[in-house]
Amino acid sequence: MPDWLINLILGVVEGITEFIPVSSTGHLLVAERLLHVEKSDLFNIVIQCGAVLAVLPLFPQRIFKFVFEWRQKETLDYLLKIFVAFFITGAVGFVLDKKGFKLPDDPHPVAIALLIGGIAFLAVEFFLRGKKLGTEITWTIAIAVAIGQLIAGTCPGTSRSGATIVFCLLLGLSRPAATEFSFLVGIPTMLAAGGWKIFKTLHHPVIGSPKEDWGMLLLTTAVAAVVSFIAVKWLLRYVQTHTFNAFGWYRIALAIAILALLR
Repeated sequence: MPDWLINLILGVVEGITEFIPVSSTGHLLVAERLLHVEKSDLFNIVIQCGAVLAVLPLFPQRIFKFVFEWRQKETLDYLLKIFVAFFITGAVGFVLDKKGFKLPDDPHPVAIALLIGGIAFLAVEFFLRGKKLGTEITWTIAIAVAIGQLIAGTCPGTSRSGATIVFCLLLGLSRPAATEFSFLVGIPTMLAAGGWKIFKTLHHPVIGSPKEDWGMLLLTTAVAAVVSFIAVKWLLRYVQTHTFNAFGWYRIALAIAILALLR
């Protein structure tokens, strides 16, 4: 299979799964195994940045308020909670990176995390059935989102958006509000991680490591961005009238399929 087609497939996989609560990291690991390729951490993080940047136009009202009305009490409060969630995630992530933490590339823990996350979604939706959910982002929710991001960042297959949305729902936040806050916290988080990884790679290259094909990397990033825009636009509409049960069942089915294929 030609390199451009492999990268095209990986871009589509990343674009669909980055914000959908099914774990982009887990899907990329599995896709790379099936395609018999091994991409660098830099590759995976840069294409994630492309997917993240693509969703910014989908929040025009929030972005407008952040830029032009940030002094208003409600907007400033929302921004501060995004910053605190981002800061906690970034600080702990930086320490882990300095200590040499690396994500495992074994599909087994990915499958287990997908399974646990799927069961969690079904359990939370069952628990919330018939209950009225709010729209206020509390400080408890902001801290819980940071914890969810850290769990997802250290356990491939968990899904950053999946973990943070589950925590938000458990704390009484509505599905649309939980999805929006999770995404808005994820934007600076992923961009900071991507920027740091690019800086390290360019200024402190690992001796003997293969050179990155920047042309293919840019192709994959562009594809991921376009597909991510479409996927997130669909998801934001979907959560207005649907639960997350479908994603829970999908995660469980995928986990079972991965475990069966690994026998």
